[in-house]
Amino acid sequence: MRRLLPPILAAALLGGLALAPIASAPTAVAQVPDARPNIVVLMTDDQTLRSMWAMPRTRALIGEPGATFANAFVTNPRCCPSRATFLTGQYSHNHGVLTNGPPLGGWPRLRGTTNWLPTWLRRSGYRTAHVGKFLNHYGRVAPREVPAGWDEWHATVDPTTYRYYNYTVNENGELRHYGREPRHYATDFTTRRSAEIIERLAPRPEPFFLSTAFLAPHTGGPWEPGDPIDLGTPAVAERHRDAFPFVTLPRSPAFNELDVSDKPRSIRRPFIGAGRMPVLESLHRQRLQSLLAVDEGVERIVETLRATGELERTLLIFVSDNGYLLGEHRLATGKGKVYDAASRVPLLMRGPGVPAGTRPAQLVNNTDLAATIVDAGRARPGRILDGLSLLRLARDPTLATGRPVLLEVAKGPGFKTTAVRTRRWLYAEHRDGSRELYDLAIDPDQLDSHHADPAYAVVRARLARQLRELRHCRGAGCRVPGRATTR
Repeated sequence: MRRLLPPILAAALLGGLALAPIASAPTAVAQVPDARPNIVVLMTDDQTLRSMWAMPRTRALIGEPGATFANAFVTNPRCCPSRATFLTGQYSHNHGVLTNGPPLGGWPRLRGTTNWLPTWLRRSGYRTAHVGKFLNHYGRVAPREVPAGWDEWHATVDPTTYRYYNYTVNENGELRHYGREPRHYATDFTTRRSAEIIERLAPRPEPFFLSTAFLAPHTGGPWEPGDPIDLGTPAVAERHRDAFPFVTLPRSPAFNELDVSDKPRSIRRPFIGAGRMPVLESLHRQRLQSLLAVDEGVERIVETLRATGELERTLLIFVSDNGYLLGEHRLATGKGKVYDAASRVPLLMRGPGVPAGTRPAQLVNNTDLAATIVDAGRARPGRILDGLSLLRLARDPTLATGRPVLLEVAKGPGFKTTAVRTRRWLYAEHRDGSRELYDLAIDPDQLDSHHADPAYAVVRARLARQLRELRHCRGAGCRVPGRATTR
């Protein structure tokens, strides 16, 4: 628990008492505890919204006493650009990280920056810490590098980041290797280190910002007996390997879509054959199993906050960096698409100023995370933020109800696809000239594109105009509701 001043001294500092000086005592300046909340962000990797049913602890400890955002999206559904958006509060076209690897993506695109969320918070008086996965390609050039703004640094180093065992961690500039012992399972390490940091920082008078990034349910080594031969899966903690024995792969109407002739050529793939289904079933089951350790980790982190007296003064955010396609639209696996399976994510938040048991319905996106954190921490951002504070949206369900989300997917020399997502429409333009338009009111699974239907010509033109504006938006220009998309 944060150190509190003795009542009589606290009263004096506030002007309630006049204390006589004691000549023999040395002069000392007492530290008044900072009233701002701690901020803890818990991020998973490639987690879908539909998988939250497998995480009852997280829902009970964060969602039920706080807010569950029903329509949360990431603006660029790949790991590195999504995490760059979290740390800058900007769309990819503003922060410059377009994809996962060089030259247009990866840590090299942000390396050396001193203008991002951790430095803003640190300058405002927060202690800052990061644990777990960072941006793609981190550590390949300078594995002992500690990026600007972090007081405590415990990041996995590429190329070992995607290993659940036998990985290397940069711990405050010192490289440490963790082996194959069960206690070194990556999710458990991330949980344990995060809890230790909370215990260490809780007694301090200043608030702290903790970024905890789990690898699960992303695929990762080592290969284990029973794993598919030709498809990566996440390694599962030994205690969870028998979980969900009867769970089957969800088959929404989009799964193995019957007719993809109205979609771009890159999506027009053959049906996923029956022989491939057991492999996808195995991947789906292991993804869920890997989330059980995350669910336990969330519980331990919340209970550590409770035990240290910090829970009620902590803003907790749980989110994924992107979704994941697993058979939708005949895409066996992957992300980097504008369809909801890849871009829609779980987002839960509890803490001071967050109404309990609420389900805000506005479209929100990951540019909002930095805006929320600087709002809660009363910090001054050094960039023009493209998002809105989720604290405001959770308190007032009428705010930003018509705000669209810009979706950006890069490949090769630049953006391959850009799209505008509203409550009613998904409209996409591809670099090869193809288009897609879905009326989500009647087609939530995005099966039938109306881009060539004359009956939709007016709305298509309006969405195209809005998309042109959003491609270059900045700050407030990214947050203005489009008149054509409010219904």
